[in-house]
Amino acid sequence: MMVPPPDPASATMRLKSEPSTVEQLPVPTLEQTPVVTDLCTVPEFIAALEARDDEAAIVAAGGGEAFRAAVAAGRASCVDLADPARRWAVVNKLRPANPVDYRPTGLIMPDGVRNIEGGALRSDAASALTALVAAARDAGVGEVALESGFRSYQTQQSTYGRHYAERGAQADQVSARPGYSEHQTGLGADVVACSGACGALDDLAATPQGQWIADHSWEQGWIVRYVDGATPVTGYLPEPWHLRYVGPELARAYHDGGWQTLEEFFGLEAAPDYRD
Repeated sequence: MMVPPPDPASATMRLKSEPSTVEQLPVPTLEQTPVVTDLCTVPEFIAALEARDDEAAIVAAGGGEAFRAAVAAGRASCVDLADPARRWAVVNKLRPANPVDYRPTGLIMPDGVRNIEGGALRSDAASALTALVAAARDAGVGEVALESGFRSYQTQQSTYGRHYAERGAQADQVSARPGYSEHQTGLGADVVACSGACGALDDLAATPQGQWIADHSWEQGWIVRYVDGATPVTGYLPEPWHLRYVGPELARAYHDGGWQTLEEFFGLEAAPDYRD
């Protein structure tokens, strides 16, 4: 029996009905959120914290950025940002020193630094200011002097009172109320530029020293605390002369992250005004 040849039309129909190959779709890549370690579970961190070795604690946390991220994410309940004795303390219009009349121990005069008002600093900050002044000199930008360092609660009362007498309520933009000043921690320093004689605080920004400080103070563990454009967060007008010592690790993280305020750095609320 003869088998009839295949019908070409049927073959074409079958070919058309066969499923076509589906082009493989790209698989979406999901960015994974870095895991933030709970610092209070890290034995080395706790040991350094209890020894009150702030820089060692930050190193044990994985460095300044890891420390910052943990604090901002609420993964560091054992870190007290209200402790004025810590390098990471945040003192602002919503966060007074605790106790309000706090006075640090170990205040010394920084070596090799012209000291205009005789202000002292905490020993770690004093050493760091000595290093900053030497680095500025070595960079060829000129002399940097200390205008004001530690101020007691009582001294800040007088300082704020003088500004209030001149400006009224506007004093809050240029001077901290007693108990709310970084100077009370011994970690705040107001600096000026000198060329023979020393200039005023307001003169610093326009000097080579002022520009160098803005660009390089972090290398010695300092940050410029009140920068232009940050008044809605800090409540203070720009103070390019006001430096705050936070230590090498935190200063590096602050600089590398492009941060402008400690409030934002640690994920805290803005503090443009006092509560009362």
